[in-house]
Amino acid sequence: MKLIRSLCLVAAALACLPPAAIAQKGEFIAYVGTYTRQNSKGIYAWRFDAATGKLTSIGLVGETSNPSFLAIHPNHRFLYAVNENNTFEGQPGGSVSAFSIDAATGQLKALNQVSTGGPGPCHVSLDKTGKWLFVANYGGGSVAAFPVHDDGSLGKSSTFVQHTGSSVDPQRQRRPYGHSANPSPDGRFVLVADLGLDQVLTYPIDKVKGMAATANPIAKIAPGSGPRHMAFHPKGKYAYLASEMAATVTAFSYDSSKGGLKELQTISMLPKDFTGTKGAAEIAVHPSGKFLYASNRGSADSIAVFSIDAAKGTLTSVEYVSTGGKNPRNFAIDPTGTYLFAANQDSASVIVFRIDRKTGKLTPTGDKLDVPFPVCVTFLRVK
Repeated sequence: MKLIRSLCLVAAALACLPPAAIAQKGEFIAYVGTYTRQNSKGIYAWRFDAATGKLTSIGLVGETSNPSFLAIHPNHRFLYAVNENNTFEGQPGGSVSAFSIDAATGQLKALNQVSTGGPGPCHVSLDKTGKWLFVANYGGGSVAAFPVHDDGSLGKSSTFVQHTGSSVDPQRQRRPYGHSANPSPDGRFVLVADLGLDQVLTYPIDKVKGMAATANPIAKIAPGSGPRHMAFHPKGKYAYLASEMAATVTAFSYDSSKGGLKELQTISMLPKDFTGTKGAAEIAVHPSGKFLYASNRGSADSIAVFSIDAAKGTLTSVEYVSTGGKNPRNFAIDPTGTYLFAANQDSASVIVFRIDRKTGKLTPTGDKLDVPFPVCVTFLRVK
């Protein structure tokens, strides 16, 4: 009886704790992809304790060329990196690399590498089953799907789609530039943001080929916006798009039956009095669904913080915070929602911020990860 009573008291105590207090626990490996220039050799890693904020360097864990964007398999056993190059094995096009993960050491073991079919691959993702991997080729203006084998290795491209067309900016939008391939939370569609077309193209996921070869529907974005990256709300009702050239975030309602997007709002990522150069980069929704974050490059070099209206999905500006470096090409929120890691590509640093769970505001912790040309951060839970 005493044991039962003790267990009940523990359960009651846990029930009284706010969800955030429980969610803050967890040990992770933070992987950082880089551009392999000068002294950079590939993918680096740190051990990270979300309860204490402690970071311990592991060092170089995977040597590969220009691993500019990373994705971890849903089973946590494999990691994938696009190799943002213009040639592979003497042929035009970049590549994507598959690695197995040693969770005990954080080290990566190369499995295989396949062509993406187009130059400059810049984004990689997996569907929720982990059976299909998707790559957006920026330089090639294309998107491709790849089968993921049971051992984590990749098959050759099963679907390849070359976009065509242009938009209003003669320098930056004279042709397609596929910038991200974003699987929907329901696992039914891949939404591809094309900077050159000012469009988000929806491709149904196909059980045999990975994805359909024809996009339907297609969401048109304001001319000259330059769609870049997307993030879905945890509840799946809303989607958010960061447009690089306009430095805006567009909020959409998401139709899960068709993969369609209906614009709700477009809001600037910059203060009203901003007059410098701009260039939006990454976007992410907090695990709680209460806040949205987006990074600004150029003169701003900051993270824009927004609150999300739970009933409408629309955004309200909260603050703009310097990333403490130059060109924050990417950032990531740790899975507990406690910290944000901002990768400053041109300052050889990843700056760590603590997230206020009530307001969404960011405060630098004082921690800085020294890594050359950081481009992407992603987390693997190990405990």
